[in-house]
Amino acid sequence: MTLLYLTFKSLRQRKAGVALTVFTVALSVFLLLGVERVRTDARQGFASTVSGTDLLVGARSGPVTLLLYAIFHIGEATNNITWKSYQDIRAMPEVAWTVPLSLGDSHRGFRVTGTDLDFFAHYHYGRGNALAFADGKPFSDLYDAVIGAEVARQLHYKVGDRLVLAHGLGGANLATHADKPFRVSGILAPTGTPVDATIAVSLEAIEAIHVDWHAGVRLPGMETSAAQARRMDLTPKAITATLVGLRSRLSAFAVQSAINDYPEEPLLAVLPGVALGELWHLVGAAEGALRVVSAMVLLVGMSGMLTALLGMLGERRREMAVLRAVGAPTRAVFALLVIESTLLTLAGMLAGVLLLDGVTALAHDYLLATAGLVIDTTPAPGEWPLLAVVLALGSLAGCIPGWVAYRRSLADGLQVRL
Repeated sequence: MTLLYLTFKSLRQRKAGVALTVFTVALSVFLLLGVERVRTDARQGFASTVSGTDLLVGARSGPVTLLLYAIFHIGEATNNITWKSYQDIRAMPEVAWTVPLSLGDSHRGFRVTGTDLDFFAHYHYGRGNALAFADGKPFSDLYDAVIGAEVARQLHYKVGDRLVLAHGLGGANLATHADKPFRVSGILAPTGTPVDATIAVSLEAIEAIHVDWHAGVRLPGMETSAAQARRMDLTPKAITATLVGLRSRLSAFAVQSAINDYPEEPLLAVLPGVALGELWHLVGAAEGALRVVSAMVLLVGMSGMLTALLGMLGERRREMAVLRAVGAPTRAVFALLVIESTLLTLAGMLAGVLLLDGVTALAHDYLLATAGLVIDTTPAPGEWPLLAVVLALGSLAGCIPGWVAYRRSLADGLQVRL
């Protein structure tokens, strides 16, 4: 208790230096835990881009390739699934629901997804979060479109605005479907997933804008108006992929095997979690880089605190000598400095954690809208070992000035320097 009392008395006498040291530790802890939280939540967000979906089915290619073009909208499909095959999958007794996806068109750099109303009911992300509307409602008319939050933010669209889809994914020869404009019927709330940069329309709408197209080329002399297209049979002929939900996850491998062995055409069914794991393994170098950044931040912070303690020790030579003169043993002086560095580390850790929680809460919506990151204010499991390491290093840092004070003689602190 005496050492603690002396420590607090000493700290009160050096408020400016103590505040600077605590700020240094707090900033280091803020950056260290911030990097760890971003790394952890980015991985969780990546792995939960699509949750609640048991199987992802597309034309036979590779699991990562299918995942990239169907979920992340990167690249193009090698082939499509016929509508009959999709209906056969949907009719399987183990299948509870399906969400068809038809890709291939775009609008000002954003992908267009043809789907049905089941997309808004069954597509989940994160920890089972369902899609929600920031404004408007799902498409109900043939030429309605639902846009993601990022589309609305960048293009400044609102409900009721008109937009024209383009054939293909970009390039100098991009052809538009200007004869069949769409109306924005709804704007989705931010999700932090590729859905934010997607324009969703009905499968029938995809067929309608392509009734006078063949093999990616507009047929000469065939001009079908938007009104004429409404009266046509717009049953899809093919789709790009489909999300599948099962009545029981125990049947996932059996259904996957049945789809992979489908006799009518070559199909591929993958477990989204497994494919996401393979994809993360390919891009996991970024995770290692973040760990290196975390280690460097910690070393810089502890070095800053050690420098501050050593700097203050030169000013406290007389204080240490007086303690020795009144009977304090050398080990007590050593312990005093270690306790002081430990308390400074604890104060800096607390300040750093509070600062991180405050910044995370204030920047939550901004990070979600601009970077697609959902940062949780709940401490990640990996943060506690890091805090333990910070505390241990902080206590260890106090051993160095403690040893210096331990080695100094009593006369060194009492002599008057001119």
